[in-house]
Amino acid sequence: MPLIEVIEVTKKYRKGDESITPLDAVSLEIEQGEFISLMGSSGTGKSTLLNMIASIDRPDSGRIIIDGTEITSLSRTRLAKWRAENLGYIFQTHNLVPVLTAYENIELPLLLLPISASERKRRIEVALRAVDLLDRADHYPRQLSGGQEQRVGIARAIVSHPKVVVADEPTGDLDPVTSRQILDLLKRLNEQLNVTLLMVTHDADAALVADKQFRLDHGHLVQTGRTEVPVQSREIHKQHRD
Repeated sequence: MPLIEVIEVTKKYRKGDESITPLDAVSLEIEQGEFISLMGSSGTGKSTLLNMIASIDRPDSGRIIIDGTEITSLSRTRLAKWRAENLGYIFQTHNLVPVLTAYENIELPLLLLPISASERKRRIEVALRAVDLLDRADHYPRQLSGGQEQRVGIARAIVSHPKVVVADEPTGDLDPVTSRQILDLLKRLNEQLNVTLLMVTHDADAALVADKQFRLDHGHLVQTGRTEVPVQSREIHKQHRD
C-alpha cells in the first residue's frame, strides 16, 4: 500500500465572477521513501496540492490518505495532533524564530510531542549532525548564512521523525551553489533516513534530483520525463511507475 494516496482531489476558488480550478480530480500515489518533485507555473495549484498533503488546506472533494489515515476526514483538533506527529515542513523563507538559537528553533516541533527532555536533546543533536550544523547549535539566525538557515529549517522538519516531509521552493531564495548543496542534502536525507519527501519547485534542474517528477497543467497532474503521462487515476499511475 502506498504511504500517500491522493484520490480524485478537486479544489476550486472564486476570483470575482470567475471560477478557478487549480486541481481537477487529481490522483497521486507516493511510496514510502520516495522523493517526488512537483513543478508548474505560478497559480497552477502546486502549492495548493502540497498544502493539502500537509493537511494545511482541505479539498472541495476527494480524499487524501497517509499511512492508512484519511486526513481529509479528521477534525481540526485531531488534524493538528496528526500533523505534529507525522509531518515536517520546509519553507522557502526558512521561517526561523529570530530570538531563538538554531538548537531552540529545531526543538519547537518536539515541544508538541509527549517525549522527555533527554529524548528531545538526543533528537536535536541527531538532526543537527544530519545537516552538518552541530557546531552552530547556539547561533542565532542572524549569525547564520542563508544556506545554514535553510539547514536549520530542514533539521526542524526532520527532528520529529515524520512520515512525510514537504518542501515548498526550498532553494527559491538561495544562490546556485548553496541551492545545489541543499538539494544534495535533501537527497542524502531521503536515501539515508528513508524520508518520504515531496518538493515543490520552479527549477527544472532542481526537480531532477527527485526520484519522480510531476507538473500541474490546467488542473491536471502530469508525470514528466521522456514521455508525459497524465496521472488522473490510481490505476493509470500504477501502469507508469518507475
